[in-house]
Amino acid sequence: MKNVGRVLFTTVAGLTLVVAVWAFSPPTTHEAALLSLSSNSNAPQEQSVSGKIASVEKTSFTLTVGQSQTHNLQQDPSTPKTMTFMIDKNTTIDGSLKVGASADVTYRQERGSNVAISVRVTS
Repeated sequence: MKNVGRVLFTTVAGLTLVVAVWAFSPPTTHEAALLSLSSNSNAPQEQSVSGKIASVEKTSFTLTVGQSQTHNLQQDPSTPKTMTFMIDKNTTIDGSLKVGASADVTYRQERGSNVAISVRVTS
């Protein structure tokens, strides 16, 4: 009878240890990938657009974008779209912002505004 008690106690203790180790094991690579994807979904998405500079202000500029570049099927193809971009201390500008120059803009949307991340100006 003592041996049955010892075997039963050892089995229960072993199972408890296995469950504890399994419960506190680090996440697998699949679980870690899912966690990183869900945490990055809240980060602002970078977008890019090309067009001609229509106006330049101290902290912003406006770009005229053709229909084929915006991929928005709801507007008339002959009507150009204008987009205004805010410039902050982190914006990198390659070239000089001049009205009429072509520009490639990488931007993010922040609080309803388009914030330029980088601007590449070509003549």
